[in-house]
Amino acid sequence: MDLAGVRAFVVEDEALVLLTLEDMLAELGCQVAVASQHVDEALRLAVDAAVDVALLDVNVGGTRIDPVAQVLAARSIPIVFVTGYEAPTLPEGLGRVTRVAKPFQAHELAKALRSVLAPDGARR
Repeated sequence: MDLAGVRAFVVEDEALVLLTLEDMLAELGCQVAVASQHVDEALRLAVDAAVDVALLDVNVGGTRIDPVAQVLAARSIPIVFVTGYEAPTLPEGLGRVTRVAKPFQAHELAKALRSVLAPDGARR
């Protein structure tokens, strides 16, 4: 699956990780449509952001990302959690989600994106 043109919603509080994500996404042909370092701002933007996928850290500045993830999932936007948190601690009941563990490589990010963006929702 070609990732060119995919619009991403990125929430990450660590500036270096955010920049790394933005660079990796650009290399994959994706466009960062929304980037935020704060849950409250991300929650406001999640309501109507024109995006294809979300990349979310679980703990953003000491606040869990759950409300943002719930808004995006309700809009049927697939989610990739980019986090050091283990799978059992991720928000539940969100539809198409996967996890990329920090630290991560570009090929891991690409695989996760392809997984949640697959037309049939199939996971690999």
